[in-house]
Order: sequence, then structure tokens, then C-alpha cells
Amino acid sequence: MRSGRGSALLLGVLVVGLGSWISPCLQAAETKSWRAGASAVDITPVQPMWMSGYAGRDRPAEGTLTKLWAKALVLEDPRGERVVMVTLDLVGIGREVSLPLRQSLKKEFGLEMRQIAFCTSHTHTGPVVGANLGSMYSYGPEQQKLVDAYTLKLHADVTRAVDLQPSELAWAVGHATFAVNRRENREADVPELREKGLLKGPIDHDVPVLQVKRGDKVRAIVFGYACHSTVLSFYQWSGDYPGFAQIDLQQAYPGAIAMFWAGCGADQNPLPRRTVELAQEYGSRLAKAVQKTLEGPLKPIEGQLDSAYSEIDVVFDTLPTKAQIEETLKTGNKYEQGRARHLLMTIEREGKLSPTYPYPIETWRLGNDLLMVVLGGEVVVDYSIRIKSELGPETTWVAGYSNDVMAYIPSVRVLKEGGYEGASSMIYYGQPTIWAESIEESIMQEVHRQAALLRKEATATSQTGK
Repeated sequence: MRSGRGSALLLGVLVVGLGSWISPCLQAAETKSWRAGASAVDITPVQPMWMSGYAGRDRPAEGTLTKLWAKALVLEDPRGERVVMVTLDLVGIGREVSLPLRQSLKKEFGLEMRQIAFCTSHTHTGPVVGANLGSMYSYGPEQQKLVDAYTLKLHADVTRAVDLQPSELAWAVGHATFAVNRRENREADVPELREKGLLKGPIDHDVPVLQVKRGDKVRAIVFGYACHSTVLSFYQWSGDYPGFAQIDLQQAYPGAIAMFWAGCGADQNPLPRRTVELAQEYGSRLAKAVQKTLEGPLKPIEGQLDSAYSEIDVVFDTLPTKAQIEETLKTGNKYEQGRARHLLMTIEREGKLSPTYPYPIETWRLGNDLLMVVLGGEVVVDYSIRIKSELGPETTWVAGYSNDVMAYIPSVRVLKEGGYEGASSMIYYGQPTIWAESIEESIMQEVHRQAALLRKEATATSQTGK
């Protein structure tokens, strides 16, 4: 396992960089309308450092297909209540990066944790960041130096200011169909199954779209889709299909910043895949779905902005003993041994393995109708289907891969079925064992609690007029 040096440097750089980037948005100002601001910073590595996403990586990146970006959107309602969404072309960030960063932004700018969301695209052709997926990699100290150098470059890159301006916000939901349930359909069979209408398994083909407009100009387009960013698996930096979709949208709407957040696509793949042409095609299809949505009727965001955040204790199944971990260190494969080393260091440092994990759940209520649920980890599609069904399928959006990507988050169904999403992926994330079957209900209870809290706050404000 790598040292925490790279994580610490990344944290420091992001705190300083994001601070200087976002701070111009956070000056107090009287306004009677919604305001918004957005900006983008190129975070493409300049050195051939190690790539994230696939266990089979055996060498650093060899070039750049498309740039990688960090983008920020700041929203403010008529009362001055704000939220900040930062989208990142990264496979994920861990708690060791995101939580201290959120705490530092709170200290410096007064932003509560509920007001900040870090959403990753989950591209598998981006760089290693911090300790995320640490059990998967085995590069040496020279590559660690390059990871550290990358974080230092962020300090110079993430400095563009975002100015809040009166804006019209509107939203709608489109449709794109290239995501396929990878647990239920063999990749080789997908073209024929699709042609015959025989694809199996749950899916979520919604494309949520938020438009920020000033006058007749579109200034920001925020959109999501529940599908892995895994078309590409080569050794060039790339935003994968979400990157191409953002490029297409920014060409179609000059001056606008397009931002992508990944939905609950942990068990969804873009199929077929493996070629640049397919990544471009899926990106184009997603961009066209967004454009079609923007050209249709949109619902204006009116009313107030409210937000909630908490971390719940999600329970692991039976933890391994120290003796079992030591045996794995002797007999397991290199990934199991990597996890074993990590777990033994945890026991040495903390005296034991924790039976729970602090799982982040965040909810934003945008205006009178729209609810956005923001979940950590690689969340399977069952969650978006259930959350939208229970909270309102027409007015609820569900993001995954946000704030802390610590593991796959299976539903009870997927957990019982096992396989990669339900079990073996925990090895690569360095988690001690699989989740307990209580995971789904624990998450759903907190999602409902936060949604009810925000409804109550909006009702109280409408009654008092404050």
C-alpha cells in the first residue's frame, strides 16, 4: 500500500485551489432572484503517471485523448442560501480527501457539509488519486512522486473565479438507451439482444438536465446518466463517453459549461465498448438527448434551496480475524494480499477493524419540486429505481460516486446474488468483507428522513415568509 503523502498533498492543494476558485461566489449580496456561476479547470496530468480504474494496469499513461476537467457550479436562492457542486473527471475520491476538504471549506467560507457535493464521472482513464482503490495498485516510489507532482499542479490550475449572476434555472428529464445491465447480459450477446428487444435486468435510462441561463444565453448545463464510464481501457487520458458528451454540448452551446454527474450505474455498462469510436458515439447520443431535453418544455426552478447531509453507520458482515488476514497475506493473490496489508496496518494503528463504515448521504431540494439525492460509493441501479419510485419518479434525481467512493453499494438483491458488485469488488477497495444485508434499508431510511426534513423546512419557510 502507498503512504498517505499523496493524499495529504492533494488535500492541501484542493483546499487552496478550490478556495481561490469558489471564493468570489461566496460574498454576501442581496438578491431577489436565483443566481448562479460556473467555471472549469483543466486537471489533465502533464506527466505519464499511473492510471486508475482497472486492476490490470501495468504501466503509466502514454498520452491524452481528451482533457480531464474539474468544474464547479454555485447556486444561490433568493434568500442567499447556497450550494456548490464540483464535478471531477476522476474514477473517484475517498473520504481521506473529501471530508477534510469539506471541513476546510466550511472553516474558510462558512459552507456547511450539506452545501458541498463532489461528484466524480468515474472515468476509468483518469489518474490515481489518494488512497482510492488502493489495494488494486502496486506501483513504486517514482510513480508516487508523480502522483504528488500532479496534486501540486492542481494548485496552479484550480484558480479560476466564478461570478454569481442573476440566472434563470430550469430542468427536465431526457432519455438515452446505451446503458446495459452488465450482470444480466453477456457483452458479446448485447448487439443481438438489443436488436431483438431481449435485454434483461433493471436499468435507468433517465437523463436529468439542469439549465442555467442568463438572458438568451445558456451558461451551464448539468446532466447525469446511470452508466459506468468504461468504454475505454487503454493508456490515454480521457473523460470517456461523458467527456465527449460535454465537449459536444459546449460546442452546441458556445460559452456554456457542461457538467456531468454519474448516476447509480455500478451494474450498468455502455455496451458494446472498447473503441474510441464507440466512446464518441455514446457521448454524442447522450449530448443529443440533453439537447433534445433543452429544446423541449423545461420546468423553472422557483422557491427556495434547502440541503441536508449526514453519515450513517453502514454495517459490515462478519469481520475477518487477524489470524485469517495473516493467512491471506501468505496464500492470497496480489490483490487479496494488498488488502491484507492494509487491514493489518489498520489493526496496528487503531487496535481493531471497525464493524461499520460512515456512509455519506446528501440531499438538495432545488425550488418547489426538484429533489436531488447524492450518494457515496458505486451504487447499483436498484437504488435509483427505488428512490425515484418512493419519492417521486418525475421530480427526483439520484447521483452516485459522490463525496466518498469507498466501495460498491449493492442492493439486498445484488448482495445475495454475490458476484463482483456484491462481493469480490470489496477486495480492490480494501474493505474487510462484504456489507451486511441491512445496507439497503439503512440507506433508504436516511434518504427518506432527509427528504422529509427538507419538505418540512420548505413548508415552514412558506408559512413564515422567511
